[in-house]
Amino acid sequence: MLEYPGYGDRAGTPSERNIYTAADEALLLAATNGLVYVIGESLGTGVAAYLAGAHPKQVAGVVLFAPYNRLADVAQYHLPIFPVPLMLLDKFPSEDYLKNFHGPVGILIGEEDRIVPPQFGRRLYDGYSGPKRLWDFPMDDHCSIFWRTGKVWNEIHDFWRSNSVPAR
Repeated sequence: MLEYPGYGDRAGTPSERNIYTAADEALLLAATNGLVYVIGESLGTGVAAYLAGAHPKQVAGVVLFAPYNRLADVAQYHLPIFPVPLMLLDKFPSEDYLKNFHGPVGILIGEEDRIVPPQFGRRLYDGYSGPKRLWDFPMDDHCSIFWRTGKVWNEIHDFWRSNSVPAR
């Protein structure tokens, strides 16, 4: 579990660079003789995509709840009259980072998500060329998507196992 800099008890300011640095540190702390799987939710999906792309030999698989292809695309959707790409300081370009990763990526979207609408998760899914699986939940929104039953967690585990990449 990772707390963003500037949140909770963690010192610092919550910028994209600082969050990535904190994620790199967390990955170092998680390093064991076993496989490392990364889970991200909402903004954290950009961080998870970064970790997978920046450390493809250490990350065995990824699952993303309510993800986006690019944070700027989501922001532009919500603020259509503003030049969001010029205004946004923190970009979190998930699709760019996943180009460096070739392991299994699971994507869970909720059709009722109004914060990160499902089309942004689908864009990320469609653009990923490695092993992938999409879970689409018609009744879930941004908050409920993470609270899936054990059945879905078992499916995620099975997906990771059946698509594992041999040790590099």
